[in-house]
Amino acid sequence: MRNIKREKSVKNLSIREKLFIIIFRADNKAGRAFDIVLLWLILMSILIIFLETLPSLSTAFLKYLFKIEWIITVLFTLEYIIRISIVRNKFKYMKSFFGIIDLLAILPAYLSIFIEGSQFALILRTFRLLRIFRILNLGKYIGESYSLLNALKASRYKITVFLEAVLIIVVIVGTLMYLIEGEVSGFNSIPVSVYWAIVTLTTVGFGDITPVTPLGRIVASLLMLLGYGVIAVPTGIVSAELTRNRSANSTGQTCPSCRLIIENERANYCINCGMKLEKS
Repeated sequence: MRNIKREKSVKNLSIREKLFIIIFRADNKAGRAFDIVLLWLILMSILIIFLETLPSLSTAFLKYLFKIEWIITVLFTLEYIIRISIVRNKFKYMKSFFGIIDLLAILPAYLSIFIEGSQFALILRTFRLLRIFRILNLGKYIGESYSLLNALKASRYKITVFLEAVLIIVVIVGTLMYLIEGEVSGFNSIPVSVYWAIVTLTTVGFGDITPVTPLGRIVASLLMLLGYGVIAVPTGIVSAELTRNRSANSTGQTCPSCRLIIENERANYCINCGMKLEKS
């Protein structure tokens, strides 16, 4: 009975509303089929970009790939125009994450007409593969990604101050190592020494420059030990913000579909998936 009622309600919708359900929702056969076709086109486009960089391909085959790429670009352009035309708040969609990604998926192709080589920026279409979360009913992970993004935004000032402190440390240590080791050990200048300090502090250790003197090795050892603490600090800052956001948003609404926490208690629909919220 529910399926019959749903089919009747869908038939009564306008063309614009039907397109909205197909393009922006994946909880129906048409919407799921649309997203699957879209993902295959994205994968095909990425494969073409990879193949175009192979020097062994013939010119005739490259021209064939070039035509296919433009066909896909035209389809993506039509899809982007339709998305803008059927949403209510067009500007909000255009400045949203997926709206920007959808634009970047087609813009490099048109820029390549004027700027040679810019078509390889079409690899940004890879981000459109994130829509697979909708198809596989993994929307709850998108909700969690919003929580992580909010935590990163809240901790950006603390992380900025921390990075400034790290920058001061590497400049001081790099200058000190330039004075201790000198050009004989490969520390030809202060910028090169600062580069060594960054590589050492991040525990990467390329090994292209190494201290030779005992004092230089002592400074390098202390910097390596400091590097382990440096790695842990940003993680602790973000973790603290995640815990704070969860406790602060515990009184808000939770979307039953994607599990996104919505701060606005008066909201009727989820800002992520559009699901109607159940009022308690």
